[in-house]
Amino acid sequence: MSTSTHRHAGAAGTRWTAYAMVAIGALIMVAPFYFMFVFATHTSAEIYSLPPPRWFGTALLHNLELLQERLPFWRNIGISLYVALMTTALTLFFCSLGGYAFAMYEFRFKRPLFTLVMASMIIPSFMNMIPTFMLMDFLGWLDQPRALYVPGAAGALGIFLMRQYIGTAIPKDLIEAARIDGCGEFAIYWRVVLPLIGPAMGTLGLITFINSWNNFITPLVVMRSVENYTIPLALRSMQAPNNTEWGALMTGAAIAVLPLLLMFFVASKRLIEGLTQGAVKG
Repeated sequence: MSTSTHRHAGAAGTRWTAYAMVAIGALIMVAPFYFMFVFATHTSAEIYSLPPPRWFGTALLHNLELLQERLPFWRNIGISLYVALMTTALTLFFCSLGGYAFAMYEFRFKRPLFTLVMASMIIPSFMNMIPTFMLMDFLGWLDQPRALYVPGAAGALGIFLMRQYIGTAIPKDLIEAARIDGCGEFAIYWRVVLPLIGPAMGTLGLITFINSWNNFITPLVVMRSVENYTIPLALRSMQAPNNTEWGALMTGAAIAVLPLLLMFFVASKRLIEGLTQGAVKG
């Protein structure tokens, strides 16, 4: 057998090994979601049986009724959706505005301020729990949705992402040309910059929405009534030492994860584009 044949056989073997490893990794990642949806259609007794169910059952409606008896479930979903949308909208506005300022303007203390913004990323989130509670209590915002979306409206990650993208994707000559044409500073941001940073905005919006939807610690600190719980906190409140209805809990989790899966499948291409386009242009 010739050397070229050995080379082609080795390359094919390496390729199939890579495919197998990717398939195994994908299976491991998908398995928890699959069993969550399967368990959502079974009762708790069936879930605890040995072996556990591996295919869909017939208890979905029963679990949904039980879920609505234990929780104001659809209100909790609505609260989560409202908070996630408000958080995303405010984050996109303030982070793009801050990133634009850091990328295109020269001002006093610019470097120290940006260093301070970046340094805030290394602070563990649990260290903010007590200050957050005290501030929300002082403002009278405890048990109010605004306590979940106002404090995080200008996160360091968003400012950094927008600054890097704007700095590489938008030439300063374009900004100067807009000024010469008589555009005010906010008009330049609104009419010139925003239309050109769609991929980065889509990426940041997707990340922000997912993080807000999955946020558990902040609602745990500032929310008091079940009616105002976000969906992660509401589902956690169903767990008890001796009487957890796992079928209903899995039904709630399956419904809660559907918007995230839908958003990811719709926006995954935009997510990858937004993460890479600025670097490619740079």
